[in-house]
Amino acid sequence: MHNIPTVTRNLLIVNVVVFIDTTLLTYVGLDLNRLLGLHFILASNFHVYQLLTYMFAHGGLSHIFFNMFALWMFGGIVERTWGPRKYLFYYMVCGIGAGLFQELAQIGEFYYIASNNIANFNLSQTMLVAEANAPLLNSWTTVGASGAIYGILLAFGLLYPEERLFIFPLPVPIKAKWFVVGYAAIELFMAFSTANDGVAHIAHLGGMVFGFFLIRYWRRHPSIGYGNRGGQQFFDALRSSWERRTKKKTDGYGSSTRYTGSSADTRNETDWDYNARRKAQQEEVDRILDKIRRSGYDSLTREEKQRLFDNSRK
Repeated sequence: MHNIPTVTRNLLIVNVVVFIDTTLLTYVGLDLNRLLGLHFILASNFHVYQLLTYMFAHGGLSHIFFNMFALWMFGGIVERTWGPRKYLFYYMVCGIGAGLFQELAQIGEFYYIASNNIANFNLSQTMLVAEANAPLLNSWTTVGASGAIYGILLAFGLLYPEERLFIFPLPVPIKAKWFVVGYAAIELFMAFSTANDGVAHIAHLGGMVFGFFLIRYWRRHPSIGYGNRGGQQFFDALRSSWERRTKKKTDGYGSSTRYTGSSADTRNETDWDYNARRKAQQEEVDRILDKIRRSGYDSLTREEKQRLFDNSRK
């Protein structure tokens, strides 16, 4: 367990603890899933907080096992890539988004059933019908981390599209991007071809949809970060400014300087400035090499190819 990243490890622990508590409480006649599960929005048992708590409740041993296995298998990789805060935010957004999709699906089901069984049914009768069928609507309860897990699967596929996975019972490995596309296609097919199978297929798709648009937003706004890089850059700039100020006060004594060696920049710089510049250059090269590993050389922009070429000549 100590090798699993912090957030993923804690999510695993919380889900397992809640499942154990739920199982034990059933022996004394208490249904914890009734409290934590996401109820239909028109049901009397619905509460807003359930959009969060339903992600930590599960309906059976196989349900929690496969969800936690996928969380362990893919969540740790995504967390190491993004960092804990960004990863946790993404997980929660996908889970809540999946719950909202499920509510929309249940609203559609409610109106479909009401219009087919009540003559001249209209929107003004909604609450009357809901109150008259309260026991039935309260049974429409959704539990499980599947929506958030499907968001994690999508993130893995977008971050490492060329990685090959062995998926039982397929005899050959498949690329992560096709694995994600296949899962999404299966869920879409199951959502419209099956009924009352006890699986919230629309919620699974909702987690992926929310995850897709969140990743797309982050890619369009790369300056938005949740890791420590932004803070580290701030302190690096602060130290560099302090060293330059100290150098001016001492008229150059007590501070070593280094010549940049560039015809375009003939000024001297402190050891701190030089090291900071070299570190930034190396981080940029590492980012480009990681992009090549994930998506191939052809995915690089012209500027990235030129930067990689220039660095290879040094």
